Amino acid sequence: MTTLPGTPYVVEVNPRIPERLARLEDLAGNLWYSFDRATRELFARLHPTLWNAIGHSPKAFLRRVDEARLRAAADDPVFLDNFSRILSAYDAYHSERAARGALTGLSADDLIAYFCAEFGFHESLPIYSGGLGILAGDCCKAASDMGIPFVGVGLLYRQGYFQQRIDAEGKQHVTYADSDFVELPVELVHADGGNELRVQVEFPGRSVSVRIWKARVGHVMLYLLDTDVPENSAADRAITYRLYGGDRRTRIEQEIVLGIGGVRALAALGRMPTVWHMNEGHAAFMVLERVRMLAAVGLEFTSALEAVAANTVFTTHTVVPAGHDHFAEDMVEAYFAGYCHDIGIERETLLALGRTPGDGEFNMTALALRGSRFHNGVSRINGELSAQMLKGFWPEVPPEENPIDHVTNGVHVPTFLASEWRDLFDRFLGADWRHRLYGDHAFDDVDNIPEHMFWSVHQYLKTRMLNTVRERIRDQHFRNRGSEAHLDRLLQYCDPGSPDVLTIGFGRRFATYKRATLIFNDLEWLRQIVGDSKRPVLLIFAGRAHPADTPGQELIRRITDIARSRDFEGRVLMVEGYDLRLARRLVCGVDVWLNTPVYPLEASGTSGMKAGINGVINLSVLDGWWGEGYCGDNGWAIKPTEDTTEPERRDREEARTLYEILQDQVVPLYYRRDGAGTSPQWIRMAKRSIATILPRFNADRMVGEYAAKFYQPAARQGRRYAERGHGCAHDIAAWKTKVRKAWPGVRMQRVDRPPTRLTFGSKIEVEVALALNGLAPDDVTVELLLSRSEYDAGLDERRRLLFTPRQKQGDEHRYALTLEPDLCGRLDYRIRAYPCHADLTHPLELGLMLWT
Repeated sequence: MTTLPGTPYVVEVNPRIPERLARLEDLAGNLWYSFDRATRELFARLHPTLWNAIGHSPKAFLRRVDEARLRAAADDPVFLDNFSRILSAYDAYHSERAARGALTGLSADDLIAYFCAEFGFHESLPIYSGGLGILAGDCCKAASDMGIPFVGVGLLYRQGYFQQRIDAEGKQHVTYADSDFVELPVELVHADGGNELRVQVEFPGRSVSVRIWKARVGHVMLYLLDTDVPENSAADRAITYRLYGGDRRTRIEQEIVLGIGGVRALAALGRMPTVWHMNEGHAAFMVLERVRMLAAVGLEFTSALEAVAANTVFTTHTVVPAGHDHFAEDMVEAYFAGYCHDIGIERETLLALGRTPGDGEFNMTALALRGSRFHNGVSRINGELSAQMLKGFWPEVPPEENPIDHVTNGVHVPTFLASEWRDLFDRFLGADWRHRLYGDHAFDDVDNIPEHMFWSVHQYLKTRMLNTVRERIRDQHFRNRGSEAHLDRLLQYCDPGSPDVLTIGFGRRFATYKRATLIFNDLEWLRQIVGDSKRPVLLIFAGRAHPADTPGQELIRRITDIARSRDFEGRVLMVEGYDLRLARRLVCGVDVWLNTPVYPLEASGTSGMKAGINGVINLSVLDGWWGEGYCGDNGWAIKPTEDTTEPERRDREEARTLYEILQDQVVPLYYRRDGAGTSPQWIRMAKRSIATILPRFNADRMVGEYAAKFYQPAARQGRRYAERGHGCAHDIAAWKTKVRKAWPGVRMQRVDRPPTRLTFGSKIEVEVALALNGLAPDDVTVELLLSRSEYDAGLDERRRLLFTPRQKQGDEHRYALTLEPDLCGRLDYRIRAYPCHADLTHPLELGLMLWT
């Protein structure tokens, strides 16, 4: 296109929406559309080209679509009928909150405040980068579905995360685009007088104004904070400009705005949470602000910290060190010197909240742990590893008993389950299947779906996915000045007209530990697998590497290089611009979903869940969620090598397992066709994928588990600690101070003579003596753990038997227990003591313990 001379002037002419279509604005202003495909299709049908051009944003669409098209739609009975049905569904959804909310066990007075640095709902609100944000979005959606009283708090980034292009050499190019907030599904919050609502956040030598926006997500309100306002300096306006951008100073300022500004925003809005949830440590400064608020009404620091922690939940996602933010202590001191003065604490007291054993920097995970009493990882493996990694916070407690729990992630089924599957489920599972997502056998009836119908849906979704990939590869190829003839070679197996080529997908963030290139470990072996003309295999890769992650970008370059080689041309595709739309296409359209992380570094992973609920079969390392999801007949598993294996050998051995699974199981099974052109055994495994994964790894189960394990007890504990003017918080803080001071002088010894053998039915009188160093007998629990020594029993399998305090003899207190084993064989029993108090949230939260 020729560039014309002169200055370009731009004016946007907005249409007038016909009165009959006025409620299009309701649909455009609520992120309900992000999990209702019919609503998105309603907008798309008005002008498909414009819909794609503006990134599928209903609000932007209504500002730019021709008024003539709206007038025509207002007179179109087919459009109006569809519009009416969608509005009925919208209104019905928004009227059923109370009925479903009663099922969660939370009271009408409860409110969960969920803080996260990013939220991923839909590509039309680009304030997310990857899995953390998508999970946060799914939590909000599920909370809305379940009627849980829930608000989200985050930041509204002008640029959000970057857009990706990949050149012909495989180099990732990063571009950023400014969002026009009036085209996003958000609106400004105004004070009673009509002015924009602001809160102030103190920074060294200045106060920063923070503006508040709100986004509706079904029943849930999301509040987003923004510093790009005229009264701020240029530097301060840029604080919320870019997601995960800038230097350490920008990062700490973003996290101060999120944590401190977020608490102040909720206060200014009159929202009073009873439970506070930090999704990762980015929001941990919220702890300090809530302590400050309590200190302002007379509570001293340690009591205020106990009151705050009692109803606070912290979710940690990663065991990769780079995933835990930390700042130099002098930087933290500079930003919080005024804070220390305001609440009357020493610099050292503040900095101690963020210290980790052996590290001199201020760690946000440490602050989050010390400012909460409910902690969890995001899968069983991740929870166990997090407990091990963070054991220094409870140094005398076995890692498997410390307060780190887990809630395995789940995905929002209405968002990620293709509507074609929903329609099929309605027919064969009953229309109420959406309301019975729980239970291991809730979807066993998937097996009743006729094979030809099941396969037809999958092939349709695969065709749609191949069309999307072709479009993106074509644009990418021509932009990189490729030829038409070469494009035909690249797309020879990516053919929507013939979707019978086994297609394996890999889509996620390109971080080195995710090992996108493991499948290329032995190129000759891989060539044999994918190069069979009678049983071809197509590998589709998509994903972005952080702009500062050079090794991650090198993975993209290597895949591109292999895709250009003669042996793999057309059989390996590297698709640029990985986003939610492409992800939705891939997870329901490929045949196999590949995941090859380094064990045990995959916190959970949710892309495989999204694939599995759509009948795509997982082939994954047994890490993250797949360690729980794999059951032998619903996919394939790569067993990790020993932890001590050196990296090159580990990769070689796990790649060999991958090749063997592909060559001996995946490829033969896919191409084992019957007379109808389908593979009955493949379909059987795909059905098992749905039946076993959908009821266990959905966001309703996840949020329900958060409600039962954390939100309900946190709300109760928060109310309990607030009683008597926070008297309970004061009492527990004083008791902990007393115990910590006395514990180094506490001693324990066994005073009876332990027998080595006894007859079944006999008793052992076990007695220990404790020098309590000023503590009362009721301040300490003495416990015996009993198990069979021949069995490798975990702590949760051991029996716990409590000693009873007896008389005091001199400076020692005696505790006794009558042990009458009801087991035979070689038994192992151990004796330990730890501080106890009825008001503790977790019995071992002090991290103090003695063993005989």
